[in-house]
Amino acid sequence: MSLLIDCPHCHAKNRLEATRLNEAPNCGACHAPLLAGAPIAATKESLPELLKHLKLPVVIDFWAPWCGPCQQFGPTFAAAAKDMAGKILFVKVDTEAEPELGNQFRVRSIPTLLMLEQNMELERVSGAMSSGQFKAWLMQFL
Repeated sequence: MSLLIDCPHCHAKNRLEATRLNEAPNCGACHAPLLAGAPIAATKESLPELLKHLKLPVVIDFWAPWCGPCQQFGPTFAAAAKDMAGKILFVKVDTEAEPELGNQFRVRSIPTLLMLEQNMELERVSGAMSSGQFKAWLMQFL
């Protein structure tokens, strides 16, 4: 299955075969690393493929555009994605647009963060964190 991934650098849309996720793919337009520097927006179609093929740990931020704490935490999540590129893949799921994913992962409040490795949930946290708290939480998985 192919995924549609926005380049975090030039914002060009890139079609990428899911089986190539671990090959450090580059953007077809600007040639910068495609999976480094910004969170990936996931859908009910793309998330299973990401989790199935990716070997990196994955942290998922379940959020919604109307959620104040989600909006407040967004820049912290994006900054960590840039700082930890290549070590952890950062994924965002808009629960307003993708309610099935929220139900599938039993998300009861937002923001909720899930850490997954090899498609298995390691830990979840509900509620926004400060930058320091979030980085400390992430470091336990490296």
